[in-house]
Amino acid sequence: MIFFFKKLYKLFPSQTVYAHCDVPCGIYDPKAAQVAAATVLKMVQKLQEYAPDDFNNRVRAVWTKEEHARKCKEELLILWTDYFKPEHLEKFPSIHDIFWKAAKLCSKNKQSVDMQTAKDLVKAVDEIADIFQKSKSSK
Repeated sequence: MIFFFKKLYKLFPSQTVYAHCDVPCGIYDPKAAQVAAATVLKMVQKLQEYAPDDFNNRVRAVWTKEEHARKCKEELLILWTDYFKPEHLEKFPSIHDIFWKAAKLCSKNKQSVDMQTAKDLVKAVDEIADIFQKSKSSK
């Protein structure tokens, strides 16, 4: 059996591919992260509006806020680790710091209900989206 795979590999050598999943579709977009960040902000706003004894809506809003903060982080990490390459780092030297801070903001939004932290997340994700668009137009 091993002999078969060795022959097969010689006939069809492997190639390096880059994609955000196991299938090299090449589809990357920060919009999902932007929607998730906007949802975090909206849930923080709602949590500040709900009455303290409105447990059902408060629990649902907290769960939604945390789930979207997780989604935002996941989408950002896909862009950071799969889309952006060394040539992007040359054009945008602060990109690692921007992504690192944005990922930290996702975690911070899961840990608290703070309007400024939610706004900071939206701003950071919008900055990443702007860099993404500039990287696409500079090709």
